Amino acid sequence: VQLVESGGGLVQPGGSLRLSCAASGFTFSSAVMRWYRQGLGTTREWVASIGIAAGQRTYADSVKGRFTVSRDNVKNTVYLQMNSLKPEDTAVYSCNAPGFGWGQGTQVTVSS
Repeated sequence: VQLVESGGGLVQPGGSLRLSCAASGFTFSSAVMRWYRQGLGTTREWVASIGIAAGQRTYADSVKGRFTVSRDNVKNTVYLQMNSLKPEDTAVYSCNAPGFGWGQGTQVTVSS
């Protein structure tokens, strides 16, 4: 199983980033996918989930209305579109396939 995140970087407050997580080694289309984040000195926080049917999406209150999770079952990739970013969104973002594994994470830094 491999989960490989990309798309992180440095962005100013109010900016946007789109994270990707490319999956392999399991039947992606049958897997719930989740995004988590962990800031420096904090515990890992769940951010968003997307079910097998793309319409099944849930979000943490802290990102609701700003972040959108989506999936492409042809490309075996899950995305996290992040808009209106705030400094408190700074963290390492990781994707997770429950029962299969975790990605290595990608750093997102929101700073002016």
